[in-house]
Amino acid sequence: MQKDTVRPLAIGLIVLGALVRVTQAVNFAPVGALSLFAGARLRSWHAYLLPIVLMAITDPFLGGYSYATPFVYGSFLITVWIGTKLRRTENPLWIGAGAVAGSLQFFLITNFASWLAYPQTYGRSVAGLVNCYIAGIPFYGRTLASDVFYAGVLFGLHAWLSRTVARNERVAAQAV
Repeated sequence: MQKDTVRPLAIGLIVLGALVRVTQAVNFAPVGALSLFAGARLRSWHAYLLPIVLMAITDPFLGGYSYATPFVYGSFLITVWIGTKLRRTENPLWIGAGAVAGSLQFFLITNFASWLAYPQTYGRSVAGLVNCYIAGIPFYGRTLASDVFYAGVLFGLHAWLSRTVARNERVAAQAV
């Protein structure tokens, strides 16, 4: 891929993912995978801006903002950063590992935000924090599944389409 070129295929896949977000159930949305994909296939500030704009536009339709919004947005920016480590690969194992890492840090950060916001529920102690993480495990399963699933879809479609339709967006092979 050229360093500073516009990537309509990658941007189009991200827009498609944004449309999917507003139709999906809670905790099975493509935003984590979109963040990973943006980091891997877009350059510079574009990669960081797209997930934040996606969230800012779709959040009002899906229940608005909350105490956790800054933590959620920050977590997606971390996932973009994880995606930047995948820029020169189409290896499914590395992409899968990136999706797992992104969903894990999202779980840790957003549940920490819940613990901070609800001291009456969990208590301000290590035991309270542990209880908060335990309470979040059922939600984590859906988040992990959606991140892995949508990452597979996005990276797979990009790999296929960049070989058949938009060859200028193909990922350069990494020297081994």
